[in-house]
Amino acid sequence: MTGDGMTRDGMTGDEPDGELLDRVFLARVVEPGDEVGGRWIREWGVAEVASRLRGSGEPLPGMTEKRWSGLRARARVADPRRDLAVAYEAGARFVVPGSAEWPGQLDDLGDARPIGLWVRGLPSLRMWALRSVALVGARACTEYGAHMAATLGTGLAERGWVVVSGGAYGVDGAAHRGALGAGGATVAVLACGVDRPYPRGHTQLINRIAEQGLVIGELPPGDHPTPSRFVLRNRVIAALTRGTVVVEAALRSGSLVTARAAQRLGRHTIGVPGPATSSLSAGVHELLRGDAALVTDAAEVVELVGDMGELAPDRRGPVLPRDLLAPAARRVLSALPGRREAGVEEIARGAQTTRDDAVARLYELRALGYVERHGDSWKLTRQAMTSVRGGRGPC
Repeated sequence: MTGDGMTRDGMTGDEPDGELLDRVFLARVVEPGDEVGGRWIREWGVAEVASRLRGSGEPLPGMTEKRWSGLRARARVADPRRDLAVAYEAGARFVVPGSAEWPGQLDDLGDARPIGLWVRGLPSLRMWALRSVALVGARACTEYGAHMAATLGTGLAERGWVVVSGGAYGVDGAAHRGALGAGGATVAVLACGVDRPYPRGHTQLINRIAEQGLVIGELPPGDHPTPSRFVLRNRVIAALTRGTVVVEAALRSGSLVTARAAQRLGRHTIGVPGPATSSLSAGVHELLRGDAALVTDAAEVVELVGDMGELAPDRRGPVLPRDLLAPAARRVLSALPGRREAGVEEIARGAQTTRDDAVARLYELRALGYVERHGDSWKLTRQAMTSVRGGRGPC
């Protein structure tokens, strides 16, 4: 159901169809990312799996008696109609595979594909996911990490890209705020029910994302996060997007789980370098030593994940006056010693040219204020010395 009373994804009139109810039921019973459950659905079908779990048949294969009993206990208290009603009150809908709003790239997860996704917000998840990038990183990030995440979020949003993250403290929150501040699109993928924002300190942020963007999750309304659910949530972030950018991550970090999931799925894996002395850079640098691409701004991210022709601008330092000199004049200028005079013969040898050519170039350089003559010798002017050494000076 949608927040405006319209129906969507298997809803017929005011009555949900059977497959939708069965998927809502299974989302309450089976944990996210359970590949055994995913294989059951693929081999037996949604209706048969739901029927067996409700007690109308033999146990399904591939699971211990203890685990099967645990699933049956969950099934006895599952109420899909109630879950749909609670979701409706929270302005959420349930999007299922094969529906018009389902992002097809999630099918790359195989048997670990979500049974369905609860979605808060008006935009189409499928359309937004087509042009999306994940921005993830450390919860306890540094000021540098927060700045880079916010800057990247803003830059991507300004270029028409959807920023996807996990709604957590630190890098996630900074990425979301950067996109929102630019008036752009952002998606928060939660490891809990979409009606129960987590962390609680981000309730206002997540509600704002639901108003301006999308808040999604696999878990039914009211469910709480656990450490394993955070880890499994990360595969959805990786599969949903064209690439995953990691901004600050220690060697043991959930962000690296997302990045490795992106690698397995054939998505772009991208890292933002940080100080070599920071433990929060160690995980990112480890990625960069492998197959991850290094980026420093949003334009470089778009060059990697975007369509052909979306190139980042060339990186160049400021153009110095000496850059405008002819190559022969630059070689003579570079051949002059920094702090002493030199004769024409020495300068010609250093520039690998003839004596006459060196003299001609020296007079040209004197007219431009780079050198001065002292009898039979030549010396750099004060203003030229920084330029010759490649620094930032008036030359």
